[in-house]
Amino acid sequence: MEYLYSILILGTICLIAQIIYENTKWTPGHITSLFVVLGALLETFSVFDKLLEIAPAGASLAILSFGHLLTHSAVNGAKDGIVGILKELLVPASSSLVTVIVLSFLASLFKKSHL
Repeated sequence: MEYLYSILILGTICLIAQIIYENTKWTPGHITSLFVVLGALLETFSVFDKLLEIAPAGASLAILSFGHLLTHSAVNGAKDGIVGILKELLVPASSSLVTVIVLSFLASLFKKSHL
């Protein structure tokens, strides 16, 4: 049942993004930013943790999880002040950012420039 819920959650997130993309003039960057902020809001109101209990694979793969990661890290680091917030923000997010940068570089090697 966990797999079914994960597919449904992730599919719904993708469906919402596709509907927004086709019916507005927003670029994929705008939609990605929207979902990061939405993930942060869901974490703020403790909804994202419930979503992770229901469908851990579906919720953790989407762009929503990046907003959740940043907000969760900032809340955990708030005990140590501003330095703790900055430290906690960068440590968990660094692996995600490095992965994105490396994969983007590898994809650019195979894509011909249109300039």
